[in-house]
Amino acid sequence: MNELMNSVTVESLAKALNELLNDAPAASGFKKQISRIADVNRDDLSLMPGRGLAHDHWIINGTDLLLRVPKQSQMGLSAEENLFYQQCCFERMQPSGHTPVCFASIKPAAELPMGALLVQRIYGRDLQSEKDFDLIAQALAAIHSLPVLASNNRAPLLNQQNSLQSTLAEIETQAVFLSQAHIDADSLSVIEAELVIARSEVARLAAPPVCLISFDAHPGNYIIDANDRAVLVDLEKGRYGGCGFDLAHASLYTSTTWDISINIELSQQALQSFYATWNGHVPETMAEAMSNYLIPMRRLMWLWSVTWCAMWQVESKVSALQQKDQRDNTRDWAAENNPDTLIAHVRERVHHYLQPEVISGICEDFY
Repeated sequence: MNELMNSVTVESLAKALNELLNDAPAASGFKKQISRIADVNRDDLSLMPGRGLAHDHWIINGTDLLLRVPKQSQMGLSAEENLFYQQCCFERMQPSGHTPVCFASIKPAAELPMGALLVQRIYGRDLQSEKDFDLIAQALAAIHSLPVLASNNRAPLLNQQNSLQSTLAEIETQAVFLSQAHIDADSLSVIEAELVIARSEVARLAAPPVCLISFDAHPGNYIIDANDRAVLVDLEKGRYGGCGFDLAHASLYTSTTWDISINIELSQQALQSFYATWNGHVPETMAEAMSNYLIPMRRLMWLWSVTWCAMWQVESKVSALQQKDQRDNTRDWAAENNPDTLIAHVRERVHHYLQPEVISGICEDFY
């Protein structure tokens, strides 16, 4: 089934790419590259191995370009809103020097229900060892140090005036699935106890400083290029919020062992080096202002991840959405949207992260 779906998609992509090429101004940054191909057809596009639940990536052979094709909106946006949101994420983070360039978008249509983004292809390798996490810390520091737009200019990106409260609200929404998922009673008890602590901390703490963040900073979303620069290539959920969430998401066990191609459990020494590297690459005032928030945000990010696991366990069993170009909400975790090998990997990881001994080990970091 997946091969058939991809066969249909590649024809639609080739057609849409030719239309984009014909309509684009001569000075467009991508037009010269694609113009080397007289008429894009299915043989000019190669599907990259699937690693994520929300996108496919197609190489445009003979160029340094990719088509980033959403399968859904994790944030519950319409197809058009999702595409515009992601394009803005790329544009806002590009000045950091640690994200790809986004050149253009292809609007959603019946043959291409979620549309596509035309982005720069980044060449390099996956993370290989603990030492690479210092490179991630530098990349995140560059993003977090970008000038923050005035509040009335931050749309369409989420603008979290109090990112602790906003993230807790997301967790509470996902936590509804805890009772529906297959979770050991001991695991559930610890999760609920940590939720109680998190609610207390959020009520006690003032709103943290706001900066531009990724909110999807797990290690599988980076490529290390030839210059040892970590490039964050998945920019779907950027927002204005608390940078401690990115630091947690990049270094929690539920993140460093998540990706199908990366499995690195950080030692305490490597974890301390990761945070110290970030501290050394952001303004001193930012590092000082965030010091009291890092552990509470680490707890919240883990709670977000573990409640997401419960939600996915339930929602992956439903049928895939149809006619996504006509829907107001295109969030779709249906297993049939992804290759069997990827779904088997996610299912195993979700089961693993919900085990009592895994949960207990992670929570030791919060005390």
